[in-house]
Amino acid sequence: MKLVDTISSVLRQKGRDVYHVTPTHSVYDAIEMMADKHVGALLVIADGRLVGVISERDYARKVILKGRASKETEVKEIMTSPVVFVSPRHTVDECMGLRTEKRIRHLPVVDDDNVVAMISIGDLVKWIISGQEHAINQLEDYISGKYPG
Repeated sequence: MKLVDTISSVLRQKGRDVYHVTPTHSVYDAIEMMADKHVGALLVIADGRLVGVISERDYARKVILKGRASKETEVKEIMTSPVVFVSPRHTVDECMGLRTEKRIRHLPVVDDDNVVAMISIGDLVKWIISGQEHAINQLEDYISGKYPG
């Protein structure tokens, strides 16, 4: 579990659940789905193509703060587009850099024009922490003489 591991590795552990709405869904329906699925963002897919991402941040900034009604506002009115995405071949480090540079918390994973997953900052941090815990355990074993050698 290293920064040079690919997103494919992360997905083997995390899974590939993909939750999405269409651009014409109401924002209310999208927020309700996020709550039901315990996620902070959804993909927006139209005609089998990824066209946007809608997040809790979009909702807060583009509906609540603007005094709009979530049941009357369509997802396409507030979604983030164009979408920044990665492939399963990107590394954890590359994704962390992209996430920081673009100031985004969720990255769709696209392979051959097909959406295969969504990774969050939490997924990446969890991966990095697991790698650090593994390294610490190995060092502790080495220091205590349990390390094979």
